[in-house]
Amino acid sequence: MTNAAVEPRKDFDPAYLRLHESGEFDRRARELYEVFRDCHLCPRACGANRLTGELGKCRSTSRVKVCSAHAHFGEEPPLVGLHGSGTIFFSNCNLHCVFCQNSEIAHDGEGGLVSDEALARLMIELQQQGCHNINLVTPTHVVPNIVQALRVAIRLGLRVPLVYNCGGYESVEVLKLLDGIVDIYLPDFKYTDGALAEKYSAGARNYPEVAAAAIQEMHRQVGELVVDERGVALRGLMIRHLVLPSNIAGTDRFVQFVAAKLTRSTYVNIMAQYRPAHHAWSYPELTRRITPAEFRQAIAWAREAGLTGLE
Repeated sequence: MTNAAVEPRKDFDPAYLRLHESGEFDRRARELYEVFRDCHLCPRACGANRLTGELGKCRSTSRVKVCSAHAHFGEEPPLVGLHGSGTIFFSNCNLHCVFCQNSEIAHDGEGGLVSDEALARLMIELQQQGCHNINLVTPTHVVPNIVQALRVAIRLGLRVPLVYNCGGYESVEVLKLLDGIVDIYLPDFKYTDGALAEKYSAGARNYPEVAAAAIQEMHRQVGELVVDERGVALRGLMIRHLVLPSNIAGTDRFVQFVAAKLTRSTYVNIMAQYRPAHHAWSYPELTRRITPAEFRQAIAWAREAGLTGLE
């Protein structure tokens, strides 16, 4: 990764501090909580009244559930730095991919309920451990809780960047309410074929166009990756793309999307670590890892598209 702009950390303030000082933050927090009444936090727009305990398609109510919170050293290098990324893994998910590698958390809902105030304290604890950021893993269905918690965490002294680490299946309407709150967006781009998205992600046939629109909105908000003098991320867009067997993910079209609709220097992590997991064994085409030749081809497509921000 060679293209990130550098900004001294001493000159950096997280976006959410400026929004909080303006008073706009509180208005956004209230508006997001109201979405729970007729839930459309994600593109499934299931309409559940999660405030009354009704489960959405994500199998969640309005109470946030957390599986774990710790310093994570397996993320992209600009997030990890020396002291790790402060990851908070939220239970449940809005995508339900058949090959999910964290199915105990995303499908089975492993974890415990916490209050928004307790979530704020988790953020502070991670900062106190020296983590470079707060990395919100699978946040889409609990955005109102996150923003409410952030209000408390700011008062308690939170000052590190906020990372929105998601599957890419996002509502642009909700993302616009996060403008000025999120510093770093870390979405997946899973598929470029709607029929395959429908097959492998619980009927999400509109995934390709939804993810494309969402990622373009993220790019509008935060731009390209900016790091500090140590190479640690401060703000910007970082995209993950998992190469699947037989080009099921449509890597050739994904890299063309980045080149045409974003910038060729956008940070992109093309990942080779697919392994069959969860219900992948029910789909013969997903029961193997990718070959070295398939990964080389994916990187070749990226280079042919002119991408220069490859991890």
